[in-house]
Amino acid sequence: MSDPFELDLRLAADTILVGETSLSQVLLMNDARYLWLILVPRRSDVTEPFELSEADQVQLWRESMRLGEAMKAHFAAYKLNIAALGNQVAQLHVHHIARFHTDDAWPGPVWGVGSAVPYSEAARDALMNELRSLLQQPLGLTEPSH
Repeated sequence: MSDPFELDLRLAADTILVGETSLSQVLLMNDARYLWLILVPRRSDVTEPFELSEADQVQLWRESMRLGEAMKAHFAAYKLNIAALGNQVAQLHVHHIARFHTDDAWPGPVWGVGSAVPYSEAARDALMNELRSLLQQPLGLTEPSH
């Protein structure tokens, strides 16, 4: 029997749980400079997409595409960056970052640009409500149970 899923401590420290899909946790990066969501498949000891079962690979791709499409359309992003790097956090996770010509890092990557600006409580709560409402349809998002 495999170990239970545990979110990497660094991801847990840097993000806010938006909800869950049938496969993944959906996390909001706690950096108000960017609209940045992360999908983390709830599978233990997985660092690469090919380590998932074929069914989970298909589901992760579906979730990623639906999340990206919903983000780009709803927030009118100029571009959406989708990446699974894993250089700092080995646990498989897929970044979805809505990009705008006006964002702090445009046109370069967001990594390593300045310091994160945490959401205010009011801004975080408003965005979480918006995201949960938005993502119920394309992803079947459910709110966290804890």
